[in-house]
Amino acid sequence: MDAGNYTRISEFLLLGLSEEAELQPLIFGLFLIMYVITVFGNLLLILAVSSDSHLHTPMYFFLANLSFVDICFTSTTIPKMLWNIQTQRKVITYEDCISQMYFFILFTGLDNFLLAVMAYDRFVAICHPLNYMVIMNPQICRVLVLVSWIVSALYSLLHTSMVLRLSFCTVIKIPHFFCELNQMIQLACSDTFLNNMVIYFAAVLLAGGPFLGILYSYSKIVSSILGISSTQGKYKAFSTCVSHLSVVSLFYCTSLGVYLSSAATQSSHSNAVASVTYTVVMPMLNPFIYSLRNRDIKRVLMRFSGRAGLKGPVVLGLKMCTGLQSP
Repeated sequence: MDAGNYTRISEFLLLGLSEEAELQPLIFGLFLIMYVITVFGNLLLILAVSSDSHLHTPMYFFLANLSFVDICFTSTTIPKMLWNIQTQRKVITYEDCISQMYFFILFTGLDNFLLAVMAYDRFVAICHPLNYMVIMNPQICRVLVLVSWIVSALYSLLHTSMVLRLSFCTVIKIPHFFCELNQMIQLACSDTFLNNMVIYFAAVLLAGGPFLGILYSYSKIVSSILGISSTQGKYKAFSTCVSHLSVVSLFYCTSLGVYLSSAATQSSHSNAVASVTYTVVMPMLNPFIYSLRNRDIKRVLMRFSGRAGLKGPVVLGLKMCTGLQSP
């Protein structure tokens, strides 16, 4: 297309998961419930960690940060989607679209880096237990989180800046429920070769790096656990990693599933549906995964509910979420 046909547009249209009117109430209700569960569950985890001194350890410090990131991650996309369905408007301004894309990439990167940091924490705890509190001291923990924020912010800024240089045609319909980076690049009218190269190289370095770090950490962890003589000792050591390993598997398997789905089907609608797994389902499941197998968190949550005077359905809901039985 000639350069003269490029237009600096002021807004995009988010087509969402479906354009069928009869499905909109169902989609609205389903995503509203999942969003409330996500925010409530992750807030409970943050509250549990911050309110109990026994949970002021590196592992729970990183877990609280992960919960905060998951709240922000989901809040980047779902409220706008719910608002569009409720108002029956699909418009998002150019500025809001760029902002949404920036924060989505930022919190995706943070999830990736925090999972790698948590794997390193488990590696130190199991492979170097005597030096654990020396290596994972509060200052080091804060630095690791700060570096994760800085690198993720720069990574997101790089991609956003690359999108800002693109030109778009007159009417842009995004076949997604949020401004997703790949969709934006595919819909651009100008040359996107440089954008695609940046995506590939950045993905290898900043997504592959943490993943390789996780694999290395768990290879050492497995080696150390196999060296433990007693069965009880092996079970105790492995049980400290089960929750994190479950979240890591969920994060990377869903991300890989979305990538393979997009490569196989070339369908934008299928990609949007598949992306629900890591944008909504994963942040919603994380609090349950970490609380179901963690007696310390379950104890703090139930003590908090009793102190707050919560009765009836609220307490029952907490017990169901944490797997506790009635006394």
